[in-house]
Amino acid sequence: MTQNNQPYDVITIGRVSVDVYPHQVGVGLEHVTSFGKFLGGSATNVAVAAAKYGLKSAVITRTGNDPFGKFIHQELVRLGVSDEFVSGVAGLPTPVVFCEIFPPDDFPLYFYREPKAPDLVINTDELDLEAIKSAKIYWSTVTGLSQEPSRAAHFAAWDARARKQHTILDLDYRPMFWSAPELATEQVEKALAHATIAIGNKEECQVAVGETEPMRAADALLERGLEIAVVKQGPKGVLAKTRDETVEVPPYFVDVVNGLGAGDSFGGAFCYGVLQGWGLERILKFANVAGAIVASRLECSTAMPSFEEVEDIVKGMK
Repeated sequence: MTQNNQPYDVITIGRVSVDVYPHQVGVGLEHVTSFGKFLGGSATNVAVAAAKYGLKSAVITRTGNDPFGKFIHQELVRLGVSDEFVSGVAGLPTPVVFCEIFPPDDFPLYFYREPKAPDLVINTDELDLEAIKSAKIYWSTVTGLSQEPSRAAHFAAWDARARKQHTILDLDYRPMFWSAPELATEQVEKALAHATIAIGNKEECQVAVGETEPMRAADALLERGLEIAVVKQGPKGVLAKTRDETVEVPPYFVDVVNGLGAGDSFGGAFCYGVLQGWGLERILKFANVAGAIVASRLECSTAMPSFEEVEDIVKGMK
């Protein structure tokens, strides 16, 4: 079923890359003279964040059969994430992502995922459906719905879980991966019928359910049968709703260095709080601080905070 025949706490599925981030802040790539190389990709970063809290985590993804693919396997293992479900795709290069850093809120991304990203060549017949079904949390992102065969694999995995508790859909919408926003809306609408929790910012909620006002967006998500709807509002904090509870927590402000990994850090911390059985308010406070900490650092995966780092700040906020 899984390694050691024990279910995973968290399995994520989706994007992986090598992130090449500049050491110089506030200048365009044409002026950058040195870079750092890091493990990246939203679903991968969430798995890394979960592992940092001691959760048994794995990511389902694919790489090229090249040195960067080897790097991804090495970094996953080093950072505590199982690479059991990571395989190579012949003839396709491992994706590379460059960014520019203009704090506090401008971080252009340049994706090199041509002719096709290996993480979109996840095939249904290669999935360990028993592992997916038994995972305590199963985390998917919208990017995986943008192309076949990944799209079909995502729906096969959801069918295996049969809307089991803690089936999370990250509404992570990136327009460059889609031919049209209407196609994304169509696929996300179908995906929401399989999820129990959805997490996204206001713009992503617009694509998913046609609403940007946080309360209306959360209500629209709940109307799709979800148990929890989370709407991230950036500098205005975060809102979450269930059928019986509405919780809003304020932001935790930091000096932003690179905001690109904040949402993934939020996601890993959210998973940890859910599995601890915390109340919704505590989960959101913890996840919000975790996201802010990563925003104050350059990289994403290797910047994920420990439980102690986050909890010390949360305790100080009371």
